Amino acid sequence: MIFRFFRKDNAPDAIAVTFGRIVDASRAPLLYTDFGVPDTVEGRFEALSFHMILTLRRLRELPPPADEFGQELVDATFKWLDNSLRDMGVGDLAVPKRMKTLVEAFYGRAHAYDAALDADDRGGLVEALRRNVTGEEEPAGKLADYLLESCARLSAQDFNALIAQGPAFAAPAAPAQ
Repeated sequence: MIFRFFRKDNAPDAIAVTFGRIVDASRAPLLYTDFGVPDTVEGRFEALSFHMILTLRRLRELPPPADEFGQELVDATFKWLDNSLRDMGVGDLAVPKRMKTLVEAFYGRAHAYDAALDADDRGGLVEALRRNVTGEEEPAGKLADYLLESCARLSAQDFNALIAQGPAFAAPAAPAQ
């Protein structure tokens, strides 16, 4: 387990704390009011997904044990999604099918967003966000700028800072009037 890399008194639950910070960032009200993320179960999944994707991108760039930490973070995320489906009343027999759909959606988005971010292709990122999240070009552009700024902020964090302070996402700001 990743926890062997941390002293018990420094980070007893580093995965849960990091995941909690990702969830908190994905619930920022401006994402839903000004950036075009629908305030629905699907929209919340989208917000969680793009924050996770950005965090995992950064963890892949860092030396070990970041890669193992990233895998445990993914495992914790899908366990949380599984529990969330059950809490929403999805029957035990339907949960595996729904989880398969969520896993495929997550990795499909990761592939699309990574490709655009790797190529420094804002237009491609806007299109992927329009298609998957907002449905419209204008809020997708704002959301793309948020993701690009978050990506830049995350790139300045080393593994210890990411664990200690949480992922350094951009602060969503209301657009200028």
